[in-house]
Amino acid sequence: MKAKRVGQARIDSIFEHQSAGRSVFDWFPDATSALVDRHRGWMAPTYMEPETDHLVIVHQSYLIRLPGLTVLVDTCIGEDKDRPGLLAFHRQKMPMVRNLRAAGIKPEDIDLVLCTHLHVDHIGWNTKLENGRWVPTFANARYLFGQAEFDYWQDQHDKVGWMAGGFEDSVLPIIEAGKADLVAADHQIGDGLRLEPMPGHTPGLVCLNLESDGEQAAFCGDVMHHPLQVPEPQLSSLFCADPAQSAVTRRSFIERHADTPTLILPTHFAGQSVGHIVSDVDGYCFAFAP
Repeated sequence: MKAKRVGQARIDSIFEHQSAGRSVFDWFPDATSALVDRHRGWMAPTYMEPETDHLVIVHQSYLIRLPGLTVLVDTCIGEDKDRPGLLAFHRQKMPMVRNLRAAGIKPEDIDLVLCTHLHVDHIGWNTKLENGRWVPTFANARYLFGQAEFDYWQDQHDKVGWMAGGFEDSVLPIIEAGKADLVAADHQIGDGLRLEPMPGHTPGLVCLNLESDGEQAAFCGDVMHHPLQVPEPQLSSLFCADPAQSAVTRRSFIERHADTPTLILPTHFAGQSVGHIVSDVDGYCFAFAP
């Protein structure tokens, strides 16, 4: 993704990882062959490998530079993290912080880190390993965690195998360092930056809404994992805690933003990643930004 301007805000994608490790039928248990066949023409090869039906998924953070405020939305997979339930993430040396520096920002320049939710691929760089301890990567930043999301994973993190370790190494050290603010799902961060609840994928998933000089953007986290979910919003991922609620939330989000100038920034879309939701003859589709 090339840098985007939304009013006075400059937005950059800070890339970490791209993979095609699961088939569309693994990602979306309710997908049928007939449904997938309807969309093959536009999905392959950028968004789905034609020979395997594996979906192409990106992991990235979004960097927002506003006058007087630098925000990082989600912190990807991280480095040196024990993730035995997700071997693609296990004890990796991921490049997000190097790519952040390449964009002209040092970790100490970040003022605010927002985690849209607390899945392991959105919190990994919250901390780094230093002298055998997990310490905040972004030493000068406040970290925003949704209170409902934090409460849920505080109770559930050791009951979900692929979340093993994430809460202990990437969330609790931020709390213990006094760097976290636990906020409501509709928290107003400041002029032009507010959170909006998006329950379903996780109980406390939030979207960050940005407005600047009359222009809007929505950083929607995992409301959608793949552009297939725009024309087929009933498809919830295997990682959704409440698939039915996830579908309701996604459909409402799509209908509300369709045919508006709001720039939509999902976390995991491949290709140009960002764009607009537009109507078409069969419902809606995602029009990627040029």
